[in-house]
Amino acid sequence: MNTRNSSSTRTSRGATQKAVPAAAATAPASSATDDLETPHTPPTALIAYMVDVLQRSALFAQVLVERGDRLLEDERAGLPLRLNFPYEEILDAREFDEPAGYSLLRILPDGDDCFERCKDRNSRPVIVFDPRAGHGPGIGGFKRDSEVGMALHQGHPVYFVAHHMQPCKEQTLAHVHHALRRFVAEVVRRHPGERPALYGNCQAGWAVALLAADCAGVTGPTILNGAPLSYWGGEAGVNPMRLAGGLNGGVWIARLLADLGGGQFDGAWLAHNFEQLNPGHAYFGKYKALFAQPEAERERFVEFERWWGEFCHLTRDEIVSIVENLFVGNRLEEGGFRICDCCYADLRKLKSPMLVFASNGDNITPPQQALGWVSAVWPTTEALVVSGQRIVYLLNPTVGHLGIFVSGDIARREHRAILECLDSLEELPPGLYEMRIQESVKNADCVDPQYKVSFERRRVEDLPQASTPVAFERVRDLSQQIDVLYQNTLGPWARLVGGPALATTLKWAHPMRVSRLGWAHAFNPFAHGVDLAAGWASSRRTPTSTDNPWTVAEARAMDVWSGIFDDWRRRRDGYTEKLFVTLYQRSQDAVEASK
Repeated sequence: MNTRNSSSTRTSRGATQKAVPAAAATAPASSATDDLETPHTPPTALIAYMVDVLQRSALFAQVLVERGDRLLEDERAGLPLRLNFPYEEILDAREFDEPAGYSLLRILPDGDDCFERCKDRNSRPVIVFDPRAGHGPGIGGFKRDSEVGMALHQGHPVYFVAHHMQPCKEQTLAHVHHALRRFVAEVVRRHPGERPALYGNCQAGWAVALLAADCAGVTGPTILNGAPLSYWGGEAGVNPMRLAGGLNGGVWIARLLADLGGGQFDGAWLAHNFEQLNPGHAYFGKYKALFAQPEAERERFVEFERWWGEFCHLTRDEIVSIVENLFVGNRLEEGGFRICDCCYADLRKLKSPMLVFASNGDNITPPQQALGWVSAVWPTTEALVVSGQRIVYLLNPTVGHLGIFVSGDIARREHRAILECLDSLEELPPGLYEMRIQESVKNADCVDPQYKVSFERRRVEDLPQASTPVAFERVRDLSQQIDVLYQNTLGPWARLVGGPALATTLKWAHPMRVSRLGWAHAFNPFAHGVDLAAGWASSRRTPTSTDNPWTVAEARAMDVWSGIFDDWRRRRDGYTEKLFVTLYQRSQDAVEASK
């Protein structure tokens, strides 16, 4: 008997109790409630909960099997682009004289009525650059409500820069930079008189910043979303990723993995590092949500995992340059990042307005890393004004790193508001501003702005300050020393052993792949049994009520375990900070004191 019927029966009896004869009113209480057993009585509630747990377990396991099967299918298909829009390829950088594994795509309208109505009003093209941080391409257009979707919806011609899962042989960052510059030139040629807006996500942010500095006067506003440019920035005990280079010994470990991989670095290691920032979510939290509601969460879980669980590769030269100049060296904000033999990165050459979108809830790219470079390039507000540059920042209080790119709510609010004010960015006087989004009346169509925004003047001196603490300087120096030692000792042996056979073995043995593909029918002999159990669960599905005491107890237990993971992570991060300071800061202080 369901809870609703039981409640109505009790109400009916209470309402007619005065009309019942006295003899009936004095009947034993047990006989009056024999037929009122509900899921809240201990035996029935427990049985209902146990059945529900068995069914949810079967459906949960089936989703994991489906995830493994789809990932394996995508591997066989060459890991296709996860872009939720039709497109046509404009340029393939693999065919350039200096080949690079990138393509320029034009996003097709796909019958969007708003695009047809607005395309003549918003002719500025938008180029979305996808990050290449270990996972597959497509995050900027992963869903309909996304950066790509919002730009297309407002009538902008939209272009997408996607990376391929395999780099070209001997590909370097200089090859990539030159290819991206050629992509921008092609978009400018297609839209004469309109300077394109550049959208750089995550690790694509620094590439776009370099591109905007190198193409001064050609590009329009540059938007950096969750993009780290100051790699040493962060809060002690809260942002441990900035310490990873020092605790791993610097660049040598990346070179070793690339040597063993036959000259290619497996991006699964980068994704693995991201997951280690919040292991409670990676190993428990996201599965907790799936187990609680396997039917409702199934499609969202599988689609996200198809993007997150497919890993690209980088060449040895690329990963070494990235780690040496950015993760460990932090040379971008200092102007010491050499792109090629004749070109150094110099953010002081930026002339187009730049908008930095960051979040206080982002543990991968905190606001200190997204904004710390500003004070390194322009130490004072006056210096920024004299340079003629306009820097705008937008802060979200809670959204996580991936939410900046894949959250539909963020796309409909922040990204739409950014796109609506692109022209306003260019009209601002030189200086530093904070962008504030004010809710307005929701418009039924896409013609009128949906949000009102304001730009409030701020001072550079109030931003997170760029710093070069002694500990990080010591890490940079030690990294170079260990790398030289590795190249002269273990390096030749690693390159001798490394080759296609070992690279393939290491690829398929990586825990990020094993944990996912191990559930697939091709590898799991119990997968067919899971199918049978899931078929039974679907045909006889009887979910328990949300107020079942056992269901409530399960939710509380899950919250307790989540708290345990969070507590462990905070302690780990605190100890990591202390270890880093002991190894690099205090040891250096002791050396200087002994002199």
